[in-house]
Amino acid sequence: MASTAGVRAAAGPVLADGILNVNKAMGWTSHDVVAKLRNLLRGPRIGHAGTLDPSATGVLPVLVGRGTRIAEFLMDWDKEYRAVLRLGETTDTQDATGAVLARRPTDGLTHDAIRAVIERFRGRLTQLPPMYSAVKVGGVPLYKVARAGRIVERGPREVTVHAIEVLGIAGRDVSLRVVCSRGTFVRTLCADIGEALGVGGHLLTLERSRVGPLTIERARSVEEIGSRLLLGRLAEDLITLDEALEALPALIVDEATSVRVLHGVPVPSRAVKWAAGAEAPGLPAGQLVRLKDPAGRLLALGKVPEGGVGPRASTHASGYAAERPVSILRVLADAQPRN
Repeated sequence: MASTAGVRAAAGPVLADGILNVNKAMGWTSHDVVAKLRNLLRGPRIGHAGTLDPSATGVLPVLVGRGTRIAEFLMDWDKEYRAVLRLGETTDTQDATGAVLARRPTDGLTHDAIRAVIERFRGRLTQLPPMYSAVKVGGVPLYKVARAGRIVERGPREVTVHAIEVLGIAGRDVSLRVVCSRGTFVRTLCADIGEALGVGGHLLTLERSRVGPLTIERARSVEEIGSRLLLGRLAEDLITLDEALEALPALIVDEATSVRVLHGVPVPSRAVKWAAGAEAPGLPAGQLVRLKDPAGRLLALGKVPEGGVGPRASTHASGYAAERPVSILRVLADAQPRN
């Protein structure tokens, strides 16, 4: 690969707003990835959605430009992992980077027993965040407290494991596929499974294979991103904000209203219509929506007002629809389109 300096020298205009699907290498922090891409891409703001531990690899959504404005709305994307659980060893970090606290024999475990216990970890679960994590207690990350040799009280958190599948068992190592909600600690899941089997366990390796619609098969390494930037092809890999938010209903506003939307002015409910081809089922209060101009350009992210929007919106006693505006949460376009 060309040097970073060479890539920067050859780079043309900065990327548009969007999301890059990055394949994080082992040993790098998520912040390392952001710093390297900030150095490559120069102009735009860069951030990420969903931290990966340094020892983990796989999909890291990197937000470019106004993509950083929608980070909190992407956090609810479900996540899929390929993990290896090592049974019989408990560590202080719940993964392979920590010190071994206990070793127990696993000879008595059968494959059927392992599979039966793992199946119990599907659905709604309660997890205690590990001390070696970025979760904050009293404004201080737990890992800083742990490095100081202290343990603090932390409350349990409810998470959802949508799917957990045993891919293979080799000796004391169990390969797993896990699909889970935000906030799920796969290493805590592994440690809890080990305890439920009576032998302890920890996370040996972890790859995040999917975050929402972003898959490992389409992820690019930082080196590949640098090369494609040099070739002028990186824009082909950029996921637009509209694509990232496509699960949200789209509402269309006219040209005059578009200008007001781009200045953050709430939109009267009567001024919106459904995107072409979409049915109008009625939207409940609090529903997030995409607001677009007549040409289909994404303008902003909005929120449906109390009373809703559409056929089932609440009405006044007189029978007329309640006039409450769609609020603007994030403006996602320029008042004048970029050249």
